Amino acid sequence: MVNRLSPRDAMYYFLDDSRSTTHLGALLVVDPSTGEPTKAGDPTTGENGTTSRRPALDYQSLVSLVENRLQLAPRYRQVVREVTFGLARPVWVDDRDFDINFHIRRSGLPRPGGPADLAELISRVMSRPLDRTRPLWEMYLIEGLADGRLAILTKSHRCLIDGPDHPEISEVICDPTDEPEELPEELWMPGSPPGSANLVVSALAEAMARPGDLVETVVRGNGLVSEVRSVVGRTVRRAGDVVGQLTDHAPRSPLNNTGTTTRTFTTASIPRRDCAKIAEHHNCTVNDVELAIISGVVRRWMLSVDPAAVPADTVRVVIPLSPRDPGVEIEAHAEPGWINVGKPSFVTDLPVGESNPTVRLAQVAGLAERYAQSPRRMSTGPSPLFPELGLVPFADFSSRAFRSLDSRGYNVPVAMSTAPIADRFVLGAPVREIFYIPVLVSQRALAVSIVEYGDRLQFSFMADRGVIPDLPVLADYVTESCEELLVTD
Repeated sequence: MVNRLSPRDAMYYFLDDSRSTTHLGALLVVDPSTGEPTKAGDPTTGENGTTSRRPALDYQSLVSLVENRLQLAPRYRQVVREVTFGLARPVWVDDRDFDINFHIRRSGLPRPGGPADLAELISRVMSRPLDRTRPLWEMYLIEGLADGRLAILTKSHRCLIDGPDHPEISEVICDPTDEPEELPEELWMPGSPPGSANLVVSALAEAMARPGDLVETVVRGNGLVSEVRSVVGRTVRRAGDVVGQLTDHAPRSPLNNTGTTTRTFTTASIPRRDCAKIAEHHNCTVNDVELAIISGVVRRWMLSVDPAAVPADTVRVVIPLSPRDPGVEIEAHAEPGWINVGKPSFVTDLPVGESNPTVRLAQVAGLAERYAQSPRRMSTGPSPLFPELGLVPFADFSSRAFRSLDSRGYNVPVAMSTAPIADRFVLGAPVREIFYIPVLVSQRALAVSIVEYGDRLQFSFMADRGVIPDLPVLADYVTESCEELLVTD
């Protein structure tokens, strides 16, 4: 029995092209100086039997940790194998040549490495496509940060991640306490990969079980008729154009341009207590304040591009629904994570044309509250279309295509934490900062994420360097936008 990619996973796999890749990741800034104390008799014990603290984290210990935790993320030892002629969706296959040292790498900054040095390194790493002949992920242990800190950067293809059963590797290696969880030793043996002929036979068997799907697939141009990846791209664009004509468009914006394949990355961090103070004063939520800050950031960037121009009235963003809707189910027993994908979301407008920050916040809160309750503004994110992704197993897809498609155009995706993240540790070393590195999909020049961790709101910005070459200034704009809201209290 083959383990086939889901329709959504296959869609993300095929959406990779020469101009964009659908990978995401996380940045963990770790303080290794507070590791476990040495014990008496240990080679590192000081004179007179005194104990000292030793680094809890280095490259070899990180490799060992990941090796032990990969049993919680089995896709990270599997490759994606396509089916001949595109007769069905690709399958997950164990990598018989799996080499963890290929995936986990060391990198260094010129000491003392500052935020700009770290951001530039991350920009270079996230600009490179993943090797599709291997499991689709990478991890970097970055040395040379100021104060002796280390950074762990993860980079995972979006198709690897699908809810709690398939978490992102950065969440897997973290513990809620400074006592690392010890999982049982696992002797992993890769399974025998199915041959090409077996994959074809399996695909045909599935097709024969659904003859209507097979006829429609061939007629519509799947597999034998045309190359799958190009068809997917054309179909997504075509369907988006049709739906856009039937519904309201997102405002025209340079943020929907595509300039280069090169990414640029930056971060910003502000105290949550400041945002909570603003929210309490204006009788709104912290999420509203976060959106108002992003509105101020985008407004400032637009004015910096052309000071004489009047910013557009609005910029449309897509954000998670759960922070605003208590009816959205959140698993009570699960620890909140920072990689939240595939969750219900909605689109709302940020009034970037409004110059008064207080009025801007009021408009943000009002629009978000209204649109969070509007079925017309709901979005499930990009959704696969039936004929172009192989034999998708539901016959009523045609009637559901436009309903399941991400039918609301938007300018900027914004990922937000659904809940505060409690303290995290890697091998006993405390994680001081967590940043979620969002996906930057085709036709989007900017993506934003916000993680609430350690009484801080951690903002991440990923952008197309050809459209926003001055991305680091957005970090300053975050602070300025927060301060102007505090001043207007």
